[in-house]
Amino acid sequence: MRKRAKPSENRDSTDEGNFAASLTRGLRILRAFTADDATLGNQELIERTGLPKATVSRLTYTLVGLGYLHYDDTLGRYSIGPATVSLGYSALSSSPVVHIARPLMQELADQTGAAAALGTRDGLEMVYLANCRSMSPVSLRLNVGSRLPIWRTAMGLAYMAEMVPEKRDEVLEQLRRTEPGNARRIAEHVEEAIAHYARHGFTASFGVWYSYINAVGVAFRPTDGSPLVALTCGGIVDILPREKCLKEVGPMLVDVVRRLRARLNGQDGTAAAARKRPD
Repeated sequence: MRKRAKPSENRDSTDEGNFAASLTRGLRILRAFTADDATLGNQELIERTGLPKATVSRLTYTLVGLGYLHYDDTLGRYSIGPATVSLGYSALSSSPVVHIARPLMQELADQTGAAAALGTRDGLEMVYLANCRSMSPVSLRLNVGSRLPIWRTAMGLAYMAEMVPEKRDEVLEQLRRTEPGNARRIAEHVEEAIAHYARHGFTASFGVWYSYINAVGVAFRPTDGSPLVALTCGGIVDILPREKCLKEVGPMLVDVVRRLRARLNGQDGTAAAARKRPD
């Protein structure tokens, strides 16, 4: 059975006494896990975080002890622990936006035969906070926690279209530096999305993320001070052809956001009910 090294054996002077740096690096380790990862090994964590082996070993030891990671002694691999799961569910369960948006999203998914999702930006990606699928056997199978590229998806483009221009420029520059080979394409996609959003109230993405997926997106800025979010409705091209996205699904998603805004403002009593709902 593989034994874990004690933290005292693997200390590096970079972090010594710097609790802010240690916290930042510990969070980088947690963020290395995606919705597609059941477990990660030490080498994968080192590659994804760029941290030294000694730092990863010491911080994972601490995170396991606190319950934020689980360590499988037999496999020698880590998985997300109950403390991390608890934090995630606490954040989602306390969000009125998620509570109120979900039934509206399910209604949209059922009407279109596609999938609807709500997400927000995390770095240069969008992360799902909620998702609803239709009964169609070919709807998108993404789950809460799934990550999408911000500039290749309708959700990400809608988010960028609604961002404060100064902040959007910063993110755009980061995207260009990260993908220098796509710098011009990224700028063109974002510029076109902003123009389309201004004219129609939603963005659209046709086969950019995957060639067989079309989607529309609308951003929403909650009035309670919560972070900017974006909603999307997407599916395979056979279910959501380009014309349907532009003529039907886009306007439907705009209406979903209008209804979401009204309910959050308590205009039909739904917001009050959501705040009182036990979790």
